[in-house]
Amino acid sequence: MRIPRAFDRFGNIALVKFDRKTNIKDKKKFANKLMKNHKSITTVLEKIGRFKGRLRKQQTKYLAGERTKEALYRENNCTFRFNIDKTYFSPRLSNERKEISQQVKKGDDVLVMFAGIAPYSIVIAKNSGAKKVYSNEINREANRYGKLNAELNKVKNKIVFLDGDIKRVVRGINKSTIAPTTTLRRVKCKNPELKDIPRYFNIIIMPRPQLKDSFLKEAFSLSKNGTKIYYYDFCKEDKIDSIDEKVRAEAKEAHKKIKILKIKKAGEIAPYRYRIRVDFRVL
Repeated sequence: MRIPRAFDRFGNIALVKFDRKTNIKDKKKFANKLMKNHKSITTVLEKIGRFKGRLRKQQTKYLAGERTKEALYRENNCTFRFNIDKTYFSPRLSNERKEISQQVKKGDDVLVMFAGIAPYSIVIAKNSGAKKVYSNEINREANRYGKLNAELNKVKNKIVFLDGDIKRVVRGINKSTIAPTTTLRRVKCKNPELKDIPRYFNIIIMPRPQLKDSFLKEAFSLSKNGTKIYYYDFCKEDKIDSIDEKVRAEAKEAHKKIKILKIKKAGEIAPYRYRIRVDFRVL
């Protein structure tokens, strides 16, 4: 048996990717040994598919332990529940969430696009002086967990959930008629708190999936002088400069002047292929 070099850990759940030639007997043997060596791991799943589409769902297969796919995970003084198969979550972005939360200033209005189960939103709401965090996600199941997690972490009053397609959300904000509901119907919102969605944000975070559309057009439409944007993209190591060029080109198209503050590798997702984070300010 080829023993996996590493595995992803989501609190009580370990997610393992095996070599194709590994038989089921050896997989279960490895899974049971893993639980024996790590007492807090109560379930072991096999990763059998990649994250797919904008909903970022993946496929896993039960191997050993408790028969569940709901994880309980802790990081950055926060607790998260989520379903491994139905929602996207990366424990490898824990330091990213911490780093960005430390740059949020008191009184900032923060928008998190593609928020998933709301880890960025919640880490920021709990560990910074942000005035409000506006959390957007298209996956309904992820939104359900996001709202549950906001309650678990006692930041329900600091987060406003803007469920649905980000393009529709942005159009609604631009027209100042949006009601942050799961259906995003253009109805007048009776809740005074939800009426006060900012027309522009101090900080916009874009931990987007691997899609052709950059969604920078939408971010620029919600930015003002001084808005800081954290934009994530994916590329091979020798193509990092192309991400810089893309951001600058889209800023020009949106008639925005920007200053690139930092370009960093935010994790290797495949051999010589990286998640890239571009920090820039709108001038």
